[in-house]
Amino acid sequence: MKKLIALFAVSTLASTSAIAGIALSGTASVSYDDNGSLASSTTHDADLTITGTSGGTTLTASYDMEGASLATTAVDMTTTIGPISVTADMHDVDETNLNDGDGDPLADSNDQSVSISLDAPVGDVTIGLDDSGDLTASGTFAGVSVSVTMGDTDSTTASASIAGMDIAVTNEAGSTTWTVATTVGGVDITLDSENDVSATIGLTGNELTVTHTASRAYKAATATKYDTAAADAFTTVAVSRDLTSGATLSATYSSADDSLTLKAAVTF
Repeated sequence: MKKLIALFAVSTLASTSAIAGIALSGTASVSYDDNGSLASSTTHDADLTITGTSGGTTLTASYDMEGASLATTAVDMTTTIGPISVTADMHDVDETNLNDGDGDPLADSNDQSVSISLDAPVGDVTIGLDDSGDLTASGTFAGVSVSVTMGDTDSTTASASIAGMDIAVTNEAGSTTWTVATTVGGVDITLDSENDVSATIGLTGNELTVTHTASRAYKAATATKYDTAAADAFTTVAVSRDLTSGATLSATYSSADDSLTLKAAVTF
């Protein structure tokens, strides 16, 4: 099966003769954080995404630019061959492997992958298979989008818009999570199965977002991950405004460490 997937990808690249179009996009920001009772700090972030398109084939590559040299963060190629779609994740992320209480993986894993999907003419079902052997079937039925994955970890997701509410439910390895989003009186509200709640409202050109993150219980280590420390609940209040210069200015207060962060950002 892996040889078949590789053949699809190679044959697509070999048959491409058109000159690819190039598009650039990215973000940049500078942030000042008073860090509550700790020393204040200033941080910078700059990201660049290059998208090359030739016919029905697209290559997207993303980079961090704030260091001494470009650092690759993602490289993905997508293409179609008739009813077959081929997706290749070409970048292997260098994961953090520290036992620092946030559930890092014990060791790096190769997350490069190649997958193919087929639009089957049966009930609008799309069938996908990747090079690890995971099989995915997805489709929309009576307004409900459903995706089922069978492989190393079985999972089922379903989402729908019902009575003005966007509802999504995921069951993975027997554990179920959900999110609900709706708008009430001009306020966008989101809540989830971990008791997190956020509300966003526009106020005279400004956007106000209040987010409450519920406490997290301790999670024991597993065969593949370090343990995750318990965490107290906290609330953030953020106010942002789009400036005539094209930048966005925001101020965020967090009760987690009694800190205030000022940020200027631009997207292009």
